[in-house]
Amino acid sequence: MAAIVVAGGGAGGMTAAMRLAALGHRVTLLEAADHLGGKLSRFERDGFVFDTGPSLFTLPAVYREAFNQTGSPLEDSVDLHALEIAFAYHWADGSRADLPGVDPGRIAAALGASLGGSAESDWRNLIERAGKIWQITRRPFLESPLDGATTLLGLARDPRDIRTVAPWKSLRRLGRDYLRDPRLVTLLDRYATYTGSDPRRAPAALATVPYVEQAFGAWHLGGGVTTLADALARRCRELDVDIRTGVDVTRITTEQHGVTGVHTADGETIPADIVVANADASHLYDDLVSDRRARSPRHRLQRATPSLSGFVILVAARGRTEGVQHHNVWFPRNYDGEFDDIFGRNPRPVADPTIYACVPDDPLMRPDADHESWFILINAPRNGTGRGCVDWTRPDRAEQYADHILELLARRGVDLRPRMIWREIRTPADLQRATRAPGGSIYGSSSNGPRAAFLRPGNISPIPGLFLVGGSSHPGGGLPLVGLSAQIVTEAIGAP
Repeated sequence: MAAIVVAGGGAGGMTAAMRLAALGHRVTLLEAADHLGGKLSRFERDGFVFDTGPSLFTLPAVYREAFNQTGSPLEDSVDLHALEIAFAYHWADGSRADLPGVDPGRIAAALGASLGGSAESDWRNLIERAGKIWQITRRPFLESPLDGATTLLGLARDPRDIRTVAPWKSLRRLGRDYLRDPRLVTLLDRYATYTGSDPRRAPAALATVPYVEQAFGAWHLGGGVTTLADALARRCRELDVDIRTGVDVTRITTEQHGVTGVHTADGETIPADIVVANADASHLYDDLVSDRRARSPRHRLQRATPSLSGFVILVAARGRTEGVQHHNVWFPRNYDGEFDDIFGRNPRPVADPTIYACVPDDPLMRPDADHESWFILINAPRNGTGRGCVDWTRPDRAEQYADHILELLARRGVDLRPRMIWREIRTPADLQRATRAPGGSIYGSSSNGPRAAFLRPGNISPIPGLFLVGGSSHPGGGLPLVGLSAQIVTEAIGAP
């Protein structure tokens, strides 16, 4: 039995803690905040409930496996719902497509019915290619520790696999190879933002993101996706994980043989044979570890492009909005302008952004049937005053930008302002303060560039006994990948 400290109680940290406890290790989970969940969080006021982190649940098999291997099934812990109609997409030319929550064939047919032309067959062909990429990359790239470029070289044994994955090609280029309708290219481009990236630079392999969403379904959890955090915390307690909230880890201690434990802000030293860090990787290597063996991952992080952040407006609204779906996207006329504003030399709040809104038809997330809880997310540059950042703390910036977004949404067909009871704003600066993600980057480093995956820190650090889980480490951000990071680390540590 190893004494294991998990530093950070996000989804990755809790999933790793419960998996390791189920194997028989003695696990202590430390979280600086007064609650567990990390970015998987909620806001409640006057009967309105909002997921302020992930609002879409995909690939439930990752958490089904974690719950099955540690006790009772996932469905015993959360209220899992498949969405019949998951997304409403709106383009600047006035066209709209409402897409089913699952089944690539049905989704392609819906796109064909809405957009006409070759949309149905083109999307089918693209998703077929994406499915092949998924089958090739799933095990070596997503379910295993990344072994640098050696992982990519493993594909070279079969030239057909290399051609299918096309590591030299961007997601945008792949879209243009398959999709004759520019609206479909825009739709595919959006999936790069699921990893905080620019589709013009992100790899074609990200086509697996829409494949996974459409093949395995878009899901909702009754009461909000954050109920997954509640379920993970309960399972940890059932397995006797020692959970301590309000405990801030300030240093991970090491000796020549590896980690020895952690120091906390209140002066406590907690010995450990193993430390699993569920913290932003930049924060980990820059602030928590003083060890020469951290130089290599620190150097790689400095070469990576940080992911985008998000500007959030929570709106409590009277009445019901005609035609609104669970997930809603309004695209701008010039999508490239959004990525130029975020990743360009002179970043700024995006003047004409994509507007995403999650409006769950869930009685547990609103005071009554005649009200709506709107979670509105705008892709945004990171917070800060240095290169690639915007100072989101500047007086009145947040309020003025929120006014602009709601006016823009009104011009796109939905005016919430006459029905708005109140609103809450969350900027990248707020995300940075709450999660210690540098600049409020949602996913750590982006997937921009063909080598981006190899710049993302691995789950097994070069310091013996130190492991990483969470969205800023391999295999990346989003609930499914975070869950897979915990699986990789648990398998690497093994049973006592």
